[in-house]
This record gives sequence, C-alpha cells and structure tokens, in this order.
Amino acid sequence: MDIFNKCYNYTKADEVRELGIYPYFHSLQSKQDTVVIMEGKRRIMLGSNNYLGLTTHPDIMKAGIEAVERYGTGCSGSRFLNGTLQLHLELEKELADFLHQQSALVFSTGFQTNLGIISAIAGHNDYLVCDKENHASIYDGCRLSQGTLLRYRHNDMSDLERQLKKIPETAGILIIVDGVFSMGGDIADLPAIVDLAKKYGARVMVDDSHALGVIGEGGRGTASYFNLEKEVDIYMGTFSKSLASLGGFMAADEKIIDYVRHNSRPFIFSASMTPSGCAVALAALRHLRAHPELPKQLTDIASYFRKRLKEEGIKTRDSLTPIIPIYTYEMITTLTIAKELYDEGVYVNCSLPPATAPNECLLRTSLMATHTKELIDEAVMIIKKVLGRYNL
Repeated sequence: MDIFNKCYNYTKADEVRELGIYPYFHSLQSKQDTVVIMEGKRRIMLGSNNYLGLTTHPDIMKAGIEAVERYGTGCSGSRFLNGTLQLHLELEKELADFLHQQSALVFSTGFQTNLGIISAIAGHNDYLVCDKENHASIYDGCRLSQGTLLRYRHNDMSDLERQLKKIPETAGILIIVDGVFSMGGDIADLPAIVDLAKKYGARVMVDDSHALGVIGEGGRGTASYFNLEKEVDIYMGTFSKSLASLGGFMAADEKIIDYVRHNSRPFIFSASMTPSGCAVALAALRHLRAHPELPKQLTDIASYFRKRLKEEGIKTRDSLTPIIPIYTYEMITTLTIAKELYDEGVYVNCSLPPATAPNECLLRTSLMATHTKELIDEAVMIIKKVLGRYNL
C-alpha cells in the first residue's frame, strides 16, 4: 500500500473550502496590531496572542533591527555548539531574575520548549500527569519521553488525586499544567495542585505561555498570581505572545536547567534563536519590567469586552484573562459565523475538535492591552449582528 494514500484520500479541508467557510491561512498585509489589513480589507484583530501589543512598539522593533546589523540574520548552529550569543545569555539571566528563579534556558520555539523539557526529565520509571486541556506540545513532549502519561479531567482536583493514587511510591512524578488555558482562558487551580503534589511526592511544571505578561505581579504569571513562586519546580513560557517575538524558555533551579541543557535532544539538535528574535524578546521583557502597569491595562480592556458582550446578551466564560471564548457549539455553524465576522471586518479564531470537545466548538477571541473601548464597541456590535442570525 502507498504510504501517501492518506494524503490523496484526505478531503476534510477541501469539503470546507467548497462551502466557502475555510478559516485558515488568511494572509496579513500589515503589522500584527489591534487593526490589521488582511487580504486587502481592514479587520479588527480579535485573534492574536500579542497580549501587550508590543509587536509594533518602536523601541522593540528597533532592537531587532540593531541585532541583525550587529550579529547578522542567524546563528547557523545549535546553542550546544556555535549558536550561543551573548544576547541568549543576557535573556536567560534576566528571565531568571524576573521570575525569581536560579536559572533559565532559552529554546528556539515554544513547542520545542515543552518537547525539550519533558522528554529530558521523564524516564522509564517516571509518570507525567496532565490536565486534559493542556496544550498539544505538552502531550507531544510526553509521547517523546519514556515516561507514563496519565490524564485528569480539566481542573478537576478529585480526578487528579485519583490519578496520583495509581502511581507506585517508587516512581518519579511530574504534574504538568497550563497556567492559563489557551482555549477557555480559565486559570489552573494551582494551590490545590501544589497541595496534592506535596501529598504524593510529585514535582510541578507550569506552562505559562498565556500567563506571562498577563497575570501575577508585574505579569510574572500563574505562580505569582497565587503567591506560590517557591512551590513551582519548572516554569515554561514563550516569547511569541506577550514578548512579541518567537521562542520559548524554562526557568528552574540551576541543577535542573543544567541537566536539561545537556540531555534535551530538541535543544541540543536545533539551531538557536535568531539574533533579532532574541533581541526583541529581551527588549520586550525589559519594557514589561519598566511598565508593570501593562498587565492591569490588559485586564481592564478584557473586562470591558466581557461586560459589553454580557450587555448585548452574548454568553461567554467568566475569567479575568484576555482569552474570551464565545461558544458556537456545532462545527459548521462555527465556521460559518467566523467567515461572516471576517467579511464584516472582525477576525476571530475557530476552535474545533480536537482542540475542543465535540459539540463545544467556540470562537476564541483574545485582547491586547492596546485595544481601545471604541474598537471593542465596534467589534461587539458586529458580533451581535452576526450571532443574531443564528440565535446565539
């Protein structure tokens, strides 16, 4: 049998294209901002993870340009060999200091970061315990490792304890959880997770990709939000959201960092972050530290958006993060609504199975600190008009 049969027989994308509601790969012709030009038309951007709006900040863009002029366009090698710049070391030092950790390690992408951490840490006799709504990169990291994966129902601490009870006392245990969940925008019950970790001798890893710059003191993330910074063993985060770049990092005790540095295949065998990407992330981190009011500004505009949706009778999930889901339930309905919103000038993301449960499809909207109330009001009225056609 031809291994490519699955490719030639794949029809799902074509079926949606034929219906005229294919939602992916729309092309930008402008900077990633609160308002963009996408395929020739103005759209209010409610589908970006640019939470602090720093992708267009002049000083941060300048840092990337100056890095290219000084270091060139790339490193042409892994961090392990010829690909470590002084910039990488500065970024690691300042990340560790910001998060009140001993050390940090920078990876080339966020996805690679979870692959690299988890596959290095978990061995044959270890167990990885995951929230069912964790990001796909966490699950792929678990698959790449030699550990045993156990999953618990989303934010269900009774089910987490039920899974922990299954594990032999002689096994190593790492509980891995998203700090802020990327689809629903809700926050992990970290206090209960920490308590259970202590009870069962487990370690805790928090993926703060959607929490860094969003919650916690000065944007320090989920552990800071709950005043549990000393109780989290591994912090993971990305630069492609609040820090306006591309890449990822871990922060932990120096011995843990050094072990991963020398044993993580995704880290050792990947080229390092580009000079421009590294410089931008560093400049964005410094900007966040200089402007600790930015996360509050983001929370305020997200709260305003939730309030306006509620005033117009549009249901969403209660939270304080900038990720605001609007439930549309059926897949074709979701795709159709997203297309109509796009045509009306509002860009949102479709979340479909397997990212959601069947019949729980949703439109994922996300806010930036730089959104204005005027833009939000305009977007809400468009959303209300389109959803009204479907009695949602």
